[in-house]
Amino acid sequence: MSARPIFVVAGIGNGTGTGAASARLFAKSGYRVALVARNAEHLSALAAEINSAGGEAAAFPVPDYAYQTVLGVFDTIGAHAWPSAGAGEVRAALWNASGGAFKRFFDVTEADLAGSVEGNVTAPFAFARQAITAFRRNALDARGRRGTLLFTGATASVRGNVTTSSFAAGKHALRALSQSLAKEFGQENIHVAHAIIDGGILTDRSVSYRPAEFKTNEDIRLNPDSIAQAYLYLTNQDRSSWTWELDLRPAHEKW
Repeated sequence: MSARPIFVVAGIGNGTGTGAASARLFAKSGYRVALVARNAEHLSALAAEINSAGGEAAAFPVPDYAYQTVLGVFDTIGAHAWPSAGAGEVRAALWNASGGAFKRFFDVTEADLAGSVEGNVTAPFAFARQAITAFRRNALDARGRRGTLLFTGATASVRGNVTTSSFAAGKHALRALSQSLAKEFGQENIHVAHAIIDGGILTDRSVSYRPAEFKTNEDIRLNPDSIAQAYLYLTNQDRSSWTWELDLRPAHEKW
């Protein structure tokens, strides 16, 4: 048997959101999962959960999302010894980390702005550079692809608001990066896609500060498992009909 393909996901929060849901689904779909985030405890817990369910996952904690740190974690992933035979190829990657403060303009600090630039511009550049470099080494698969690079966007990717000056600036930049990469590397049979997450996502954190209805009413929020299904759909598209951008929103979206 050939080795399982590798899915690299950066940004899993506390294990209840989009990044973690994507990791679980891709593992169930036959991928080895390389988990990248700053919280080593959350990473280890998610890796153990996936492995106990019959998947293959490994944790790759990073101290920060600086450019060189993100470059280096791909080298660590490449050298990792997976339990089953074969080195495997990186065939999918998701940038799900972010940065930015929700404040009115004159309350935004230099540190807030730096966090938005790092999480939405600098680190995704490094992540994309390493993912695409890995994809370029791959032969074409049955659908004519070398790999799929996914980016998690937001409503702020296309529209600013009164408290999103730093966040929206970063998300606009991330969207522009993904569009540029899609145009450039589609020529090499590398699929790049961007998802606008247009609404609140059901996570442990989000239910802690929202009305009780947010947890029980599926019409008013996004389910991270459903977002993961959309990411897997993008990854499975053949080269004749690639999607660059999806807009995902709940049925009763108010954003």
